[in-house]
Amino acid sequence: MAGILDSVNQRTQLVGENRLELLLFKLNGRQRFGINVFKVREVMPCPRLTLLPKQDSFIKGVAHIRGQTISVIDLSKSTGGPAIEQTADSYIIIAEYNRSVQGFLVAGVERIVTLSWADVMPPPEGAGKSSYLTAVTEIDGQMVSILDVEKILNEISPVSTEVSEELIDVSIGEKLGDKLVMIVDDSTVARNQVRRALEPLGINMVLAKNGRDALTQLLAIDETCQSSITEKVALMISDIEMPEMDGYTLTAEVKGNDRMSKMPIILHTSLSGVFNNAMVEKVGAEDFIPKFHPDELAIAVKKWLKIEE
Repeated sequence: MAGILDSVNQRTQLVGENRLELLLFKLNGRQRFGINVFKVREVMPCPRLTLLPKQDSFIKGVAHIRGQTISVIDLSKSTGGPAIEQTADSYIIIAEYNRSVQGFLVAGVERIVTLSWADVMPPPEGAGKSSYLTAVTEIDGQMVSILDVEKILNEISPVSTEVSEELIDVSIGEKLGDKLVMIVDDSTVARNQVRRALEPLGINMVLAKNGRDALTQLLAIDETCQSSITEKVALMISDIEMPEMDGYTLTAEVKGNDRMSKMPIILHTSLSGVFNNAMVEKVGAEDFIPKFHPDELAIAVKKWLKIEE
């Protein structure tokens, strides 16, 4: 398993082509799970873990790796399954989400597979609010579950969605009138974080659960506009990683449509890597903001709505 991600920086050409690579792993049992390779820094056999007093019950301990102390989350227990007891035979996936590095304890790691976001579907209807799935796909005739890691992390250490007092300004919404800001994210937790952060600005918002859903909604709204989608939608804030259609492809579709191309787009994602700025320019988005800082988001929204401080 050592070196499985050595070539990760060479894989960036997949981004922007509505494709992704999943690292497949297992928890307790035969069910396969997947995590986007672009969020993974390293995979290694589980090292010796140090227990901390009063640590969250989902945190197995901390690992000291190359001078950095990393919390290791039992990914099985944190999603309602039995704890992974045999750490000596397990692995940790070191990943970066929302500007921080975490280790995820898993029972076993298999391989990396390449597939299209078009083959990745939202979780089945009726999965319920307690579901930790953000998407599913089929590989080798078996269902693979993609976990809503943002939900898991938010339950362990909730993210503040409050903007600073000096940024609260409901007059922004008043100036926008009936115009909408569209929020696109496959994670219910992430959509609600953005919504709550922008509520103090008095903005009317519409939500979409992935790029395909967003494009469908935009095309329907555009049919009610005389000349441009900006008559009704002033700005779009979109995640990048999403089933059916990713944020880069969504942006390219919007910017390639004459009636939608002038709508500003902010890409707002937990994906890390220097390639993001290049991809933002490639697909024509106006801005890129790493998740999640409510003040930075509010400032960017005000900027691209062309509303002065």
